[in-house]
Amino acid sequence: MPTFVCQFAQLLAASFVAGAAGSLLGLGGGIIVVPVMTLFLHIDFRTAAGASIIAVIATSSGSAAAYVRDRLANIKVGMLLEILTALGAVSGALLAGRLAGPLLFVVFSLVLMYSLVPTGRKIVSELRGRTAAHKAGDAVAQDRLALAMGLEGAYFDPSLGRVIEYRLRRVPLGAAIMYVAGLASGMLGIGSGAFKVLAMDSVMGMPIKSSTATSNFMIGVTAAASAGIYFSRGDIDPFVAAPVALGVLAGSLFGARILPRIAGVGIRIAFFVVIAAIAAQMLLHGLGVGR
Repeated sequence: MPTFVCQFAQLLAASFVAGAAGSLLGLGGGIIVVPVMTLFLHIDFRTAAGASIIAVIATSSGSAAAYVRDRLANIKVGMLLEILTALGAVSGALLAGRLAGPLLFVVFSLVLMYSLVPTGRKIVSELRGRTAAHKAGDAVAQDRLALAMGLEGAYFDPSLGRVIEYRLRRVPLGAAIMYVAGLASGMLGIGSGAFKVLAMDSVMGMPIKSSTATSNFMIGVTAAASAGIYFSRGDIDPFVAAPVALGVLAGSLFGARILPRIAGVGIRIAFFVVIAAIAAQMLLHGLGVGR
């Protein structure tokens, strides 16, 4: 019993932190809690992924409502892109059952490393004061498809004290990345928020706060698309999934309350640091270094 209580408390605490970080960065929490469960609590990867899928649904339920209320999340964009993401999630869940554990760790880390490249470039650009698109809200040239579909939005930014208006571009490329995001979600048990934020922020030109909020709005649907497959394989352990879901839900509600007050470049820097640390640890573990 003491061992069970200790593991429950550890999972609850780790999941709260993961949920808060996931909500702030648009990652869904799974991308943080899966490495914690596998690397530090020594839980089987597929069991961790199954618990994470449930937690991701909880994260989306907890933070998406707040983001929709504050008009940070772009519902039209989210519903459009979620179609391809859900298809990718089903494909990834089916593929996960055929891959060996170490290979999943390596794939996980490579997915994360790829997401760092455009994020790093934007951080450098913003720190040098050369990014005007997300400050002025009108420097992104909207393409014809985005214009025809009415893919634009606006939200009030408390950190800047004004309304930010934006238009989008390169919808087909963003949609293609969303399928890959779904594939990663279903295969690795994460919300694939890293790819979602990447597609909307770096490719489609959506401001980072709206990208983060819309990603949180989408991840629950992405996770639900693959949850049934994990459940049918017996990869969802309720004694692991329950504390993880509770912790992530509480953390996501906390993160949703403080996101509007944080500067955009601060969110990007936090995103970069967290993803880089997790990617390095997952790669080393997958390659058998330090075990």
